[in-house]
Amino acid sequence: MAFPNVQDPQAPSLPKPPVSLEAFLAWCDEDIHAEWVDEKVLIMSPASQIHQQLVVFLTVVLKFFTEEYGLGTVLNAPFSMRLGSVQSVREPDLLFVSTRHLDRLQETYLDGPADLAVEIVSKGSIGRDRGDKFVEYEQAGIPEYWLIDPERQQAEFYGLEADGRYHPMPLEGGVFRSAVLSGFWLRVDWLWADPLPKGLDVIRELGVLEG
Repeated sequence: MAFPNVQDPQAPSLPKPPVSLEAFLAWCDEDIHAEWVDEKVLIMSPASQIHQQLVVFLTVVLKFFTEEYGLGTVLNAPFSMRLGSVQSVREPDLLFVSTRHLDRLQETYLDGPADLAVEIVSKGSIGRDRGDKFVEYEQAGIPEYWLIDPERQQAEFYGLEADGRYHPMPLEGGVFRSAVLSGFWLRVDWLWADPLPKGLDVIRELGVLEG
């Protein structure tokens, strides 16, 4: 959930709307979890334990896989993504930038769409993740969007097709295969395991490590 009027007393003063893009990027540093929409600053609420566990799990697995095969880089929030086609700066829970788009990476933000955006859905973010962000990511041309809802144990994977719209990507026997991350696959059941699988075990199953 976003709390536009709540901030850490130790953080820099919250800019008053209207806030320009330049002012937002200058104000938002690595310790601030915020988004910029319609010239307003939205401070994001703290994440739940399962949310953080899923972010760490996916970060470990995806980062190891992408680095091993030289596919690009993986980053997680707080890291801003500027969407040039719409007036917003979002912070996906996880994003992947391919090697051919690494020039979009600036010191504190991504200047353009990621190749993959992942959102871990919570009660407070469900409308934003399935509504506003879905439309914005689609319009910005992000090729792949994952929506992972741990409470409902529901994972949705969308790919951008020739018509410029997101379409559901299929699961085969409970396994998702990414189009953006060549050779990467994911057992959806891994996401609901308690505890979550060890990252190294998953990496071995993916065939990245032997033994």
